[in-house]
Amino acid sequence: MRKKPENRTDRPESPDSAVDVMGQILDAVHLRTAIFGKLDLRAPWRLSIPKRDYLSFYVVARGSAWLDLRQAHSPSHGALELPLSTGDAVLLPHGSAHELRDTERSDAAPQSFDFDACPRSMHAQPARLGGEGPVTSIVAGHFTLGSAPRNALLASLPPAIHLPAGAVSQSPQLAGLVPLILSEAASPGAGGSIVLARLADLLLIHALRLWVSTAGQSSCGLRAVADPAMGAALRLIHARPAEPWTVERLASSVAMSRSPLQYLAHWRMTIAAQRLREGDAVIADVSQSVGYANPVAFSKAFSRIQGVGPGAFRRADRLARHSPG
Repeated sequence: MRKKPENRTDRPESPDSAVDVMGQILDAVHLRTAIFGKLDLRAPWRLSIPKRDYLSFYVVARGSAWLDLRQAHSPSHGALELPLSTGDAVLLPHGSAHELRDTERSDAAPQSFDFDACPRSMHAQPARLGGEGPVTSIVAGHFTLGSAPRNALLASLPPAIHLPAGAVSQSPQLAGLVPLILSEAASPGAGGSIVLARLADLLLIHALRLWVSTAGQSSCGLRAVADPAMGAALRLIHARPAEPWTVERLASSVAMSRSPLQYLAHWRMTIAAQRLREGDAVIADVSQSVGYANPVAFSKAFSRIQGVGPGAFRRADRLARHSPG
C-alpha cells in the first residue's frame, strides 16, 4: 500500500528553476476567501472603514465611487485617491483604513462602517445606505490570513492595486473575471458562494501577476520575482529553504552581489508555521526541515519572528480551529 503523505506540504520536488514562488507564498500563508455580499449606496454617501488584518477587495457593479487611502499614505506609493467606475476592481493588500464615497468632494457626513457587519451571502438583501440619489452597487469581500508570519513579499505590496475595467490589453484574464464575478453576484445559483470564492481567488492571483509584470526598473518586494537575478535567488530559497545559504553561495549561484537572506529567515519560519499547523511532526523534525540542526536556535528564531515559540504557536492554532464559531 502506498504511504499517505504526512501533510499537504509533502509534494514532489521540482527543479529549482521551476519553483512557483508566488504559489508557494499564497499556499503557506493560508489564505481563505470570504464574500461579504453587495452594497447599494444612494448618493450622497460616504463610508469610513477601519483598518482590518486581511486583504480586502471591491468590484463596482454599477455607478461610480471614490476610494481614499490617504490615511495609509507613503511617499513611495504615490497618489492614494482613486476614482472607481462600473467594472473596476480594487484590492487593498494590507486592509488599510480608508474611505469610500460617492464623489471626490462628497458633502455627505462620514458614516462609520465595518464590513464585518455585512451579510455574508449573496442571497441576502444588499446593505442599503445613503440618501435618495443615484445608486452605486459594490461587491465587497476579503481574504483572511492564517496564523503564519506575514510574508515579506506580500508586505511589499502597495496599499491599493487598481484594476480598471478597460485594462484589457494588460490582462485579458482579469477582463473576463470581473464580469463573471458581477454576473454570479447578480444572480447567485446553487453553490454560488463557492463559485464566488474561487473567482475571488483568481482575481487575487491575476492581480498579483499583473503587479509583478509591471516591475520595470523597480524590482523590489514581490516584483523581484520578475527580476532575472533576484527572481533566481528567490526560487533557490523556496526550492531549498534548509540549505545553509550565505551571501557568497547565493551570489555565485545567481550572479548577483547581494542576497535576500533576511527574507530567507522569514520564509523558513513561514514554512515551519505551516508544518506545525498542518501536521504532527515533533518540533525537532520541523527545525531540521527548515535548516536548523539545533532546535533551541530554531525556537529562538521562530519566537523572534512569530512572537511566540513553536509549541505555543501550535497549541494556539489548534485551539482557534476547534473553538465554536
